[in-house]
Amino acid sequence: MYVRFILPRIVEATEGFRPIKYSLFPPLGLATLAGYLSPEDEVDIVDEHVERLDMEDRVPDLVGIEVYVTCAKRAYGIADEYRKRGAYVVMGGLHATACSDEAARHADTVVCGPAEEAFPRFLSDFRRGHPQKHYTSHTRSLTPFPTPRRDLIKRENYLVPNCVAISRGCPHSCDFCYKENFYAGGKSYYRATLEHAVAEVASLPGKYVYFMDDNLFADEKFALDLFREIAPLKKAWQAAATVAALKNPRLLDAAARAGAGSLFVGFETVNERSISGHGKNHNCVEDYEAVVHAVHSEGIMINASFVYGLEADDERVFAETTEWAIRMGLETATFHILTPYPGSGLFARYRAQGRILTEDWDLYDTRHCVFRHPHLTPETLERGYWKSYEDFYSWKNIFRSVCADGDFWHRMRHLAYTSSWKKMEGFWRILIALHKLPMARPLLEKVLRSS
Repeated sequence: MYVRFILPRIVEATEGFRPIKYSLFPPLGLATLAGYLSPEDEVDIVDEHVERLDMEDRVPDLVGIEVYVTCAKRAYGIADEYRKRGAYVVMGGLHATACSDEAARHADTVVCGPAEEAFPRFLSDFRRGHPQKHYTSHTRSLTPFPTPRRDLIKRENYLVPNCVAISRGCPHSCDFCYKENFYAGGKSYYRATLEHAVAEVASLPGKYVYFMDDNLFADEKFALDLFREIAPLKKAWQAAATVAALKNPRLLDAAARAGAGSLFVGFETVNERSISGHGKNHNCVEDYEAVVHAVHSEGIMINASFVYGLEADDERVFAETTEWAIRMGLETATFHILTPYPGSGLFARYRAQGRILTEDWDLYDTRHCVFRHPHLTPETLERGYWKSYEDFYSWKNIFRSVCADGDFWHRMRHLAYTSSWKKMEGFWRILIALHKLPMARPLLEKVLRSS
């Protein structure tokens, strides 16, 4: 059997030369699904963010497509074309789960939610010639751990091919998150055993790892055990953590000793009033400054995430947020316009209130305002979003931020990391075009190491 897995390009990635962010990580989820195939099966993975999809070549027996909200239209077009040519199409992913009836109009089968148990069941039925229209996981477990087919990943196309996910979901319930819908009907957080997690990290070549987990710090005991076991591997790594987890000095110190170089932290807002009502009760704004200083004191950089358009936001939110981020010496920041993703509690509430302005999924990219805000117009939100990026990543404010926190070595790392991320796009485009991204990996590892 010949199987092709496809990650369709999202809308922004079609705009000429693609930014480096679309060449960071391979489609680990599709590589994991490929691990459920038989050794006799022929399989390939096509990631449209880094390569061209040729639909005129050999027709696969089975096409598996992962669907995100902003690649939905592209995914449906690909699916329709392959079905015309006689291929069987199975879809899954966040958007296919949230809008399964919509996806089913373009696919022969839709797999809803996490696929560790549902996809193998579909494969078994497909091989017998009796696949069903819908599959949803009955059990939620990473035992045994589903090992990705890393041999199918074209490592030369990615800056960070060494990515791993040793858990699924998150214990928290923010209403703007996809989690509640995607994990409906079962556990919303589960993980691999410590033995399998350590073995997966140890198996990766080189000395740099990116944990794709939504919240690597979610289980404190497991995180402490993991950090203790991977410390001897001398890997430099990045991951996501919550403000609440980083308030734990024991956990933070263990992460630093294990090689943490940078952490993605969802601060979301610097206004306590804005966060209330969205279910992110584990964030306390008054803790932010102490957490930032604690993380920096361990030699760890911060990639902060902020959201505009929360209920209590007004026009002051843009300048207040960027000024705080600069003053705190945050290395990088990503800004987003609140987006009520289909399937989320936020989408259901806003739709019931008549506040959804459009269901054009191409616009659900956190760069466009797709809902009616009580105080801010869509134009104001979008203008403030772009202004935040312009201000935060201006050379003047980069140098202000570099000088705000940390010792000399930390400041030099900060300058190198921030400027290379947002001020060297031409350099990245050349490396991407020449398939030379592996040349930059040793530099990334060096910058991430705290000493």
